[in-house]
Amino acid sequence: MTPSLSDPSAHPPGIVRRIYGNLGWLLGGKAAAGLISLLYLLIAARLLGPKQYGVLVLVNYFAMLVGGVVAFPGWHAIVRFGAKATADNDHSKMIRLLRFAAAIELLGGVAAIIVAALIAPIIGPRLGWSAEAQSLALPYSFAVLATVRATPGGFLQLISRFDILGLHTLVTPLMRLIGTLLVWAFGWGLQGFLIAWLAAALTECVSLWIIGIIFARRHFGDHAILGAVADIRHENEGLLRFMATANADIMLGDLVSRMTPLIMGWILGPIAAGLYSVAHRTTIAIAQPAQILGQAAYAELARLASSGGGLAVRRALVKCIGIALLPAVPLLLIIAVFSNQIIILVAGPAYHAAATVMVLLAVARVIALTGPPTSAALIALGRPGLSVLVNFIAGVGLLPLLPLLTLYWGLSGAGYHAIIQACVASVLLFALLWRSAAKTEI
Repeated sequence: MTPSLSDPSAHPPGIVRRIYGNLGWLLGGKAAAGLISLLYLLIAARLLGPKQYGVLVLVNYFAMLVGGVVAFPGWHAIVRFGAKATADNDHSKMIRLLRFAAAIELLGGVAAIIVAALIAPIIGPRLGWSAEAQSLALPYSFAVLATVRATPGGFLQLISRFDILGLHTLVTPLMRLIGTLLVWAFGWGLQGFLIAWLAAALTECVSLWIIGIIFARRHFGDHAILGAVADIRHENEGLLRFMATANADIMLGDLVSRMTPLIMGWILGPIAAGLYSVAHRTTIAIAQPAQILGQAAYAELARLASSGGGLAVRRALVKCIGIALLPAVPLLLIIAVFSNQIIILVAGPAYHAAATVMVLLAVARVIALTGPPTSAALIALGRPGLSVLVNFIAGVGLLPLLPLLTLYWGLSGAGYHAIIQACVASVLLFALLWRSAAKTEI
């Protein structure tokens, strides 16, 4: 059972331990997924070369961008509004919340597929997609479903099954690795990779919904999981507003990372997109602990904040960020010293031009480590609008700088833009969290 939080300021160490327990499961899955991803990257980058690999990247990022903008995930709302229902053992209320969130998310997913299918033939030629990539644009629109799985993910977080979430992170890289090996064996080329990536996206979506339903049936016993969707806004005050705000925060947070390779492809062509993607993926090891930390911390910070523990939230957050920085700095030094060797090892000599932007992206990722857990803390304190505001300023507000920096510095412009964005976002998020936590202290 979760310990009492009646005296929030007295329990931050316990909160931190639980957060890092959750983090351990997720990070273990991500570490294994990262190794598997490295294996298929080693093969795919060499088989396709920078240009065709860039096309693969552009097609996939396009689908993820549409899914991120149009789809409507609600896992924050499930954790926040479901925490009390779970504490009260009110299964009926919790099931109504899950049905409502699932219905909205699935409708958003259908809309995202339609939007992707309509605009892909227009955007594709301008991004340098090959004829075979354009021929798969319509079926690949279903890859947006990879982003439509927040409802079961939120439920698993709520019942503290971070072990299952950690294992689920292996689904996509394993499917991509299997697909890559088949493409390699049978010489299917770019079209084979697109089909493999689509299969991985669909499997990622469907598998988590199945897992969520299985665990929901175990958790709720005789209560029916599937059924009619009821309007539950009257019993969850501010639900839709919270869902919309939290969704905007997620969307804006991912916007720049998904837009950057598309802008690179638009301005510099698919080769630049391929080089950028290799550099970006190579530095993921720095950013992932902080991103997972934000996800792992949210449920615990929400419980802490619900009892008015603003000061305790602040203390727990500082400790979490401090620990997250420990492995990041040595990784940054390794990347800075051995950048050329790392790029050639990962993707081959054809990608050596990505070394400089890789170092710049690594610097930006270290600066941005405070972002995900601080955003989670703001949302837990009931201030998702502040996190949205910061992401809007640092993301959308600074996005016009990206094409300007790219035109002036080429591929390195994306790295300089990432550093500027990370500095602005980190400073604003931390300042707003500090003030908000002080105001909620009772």
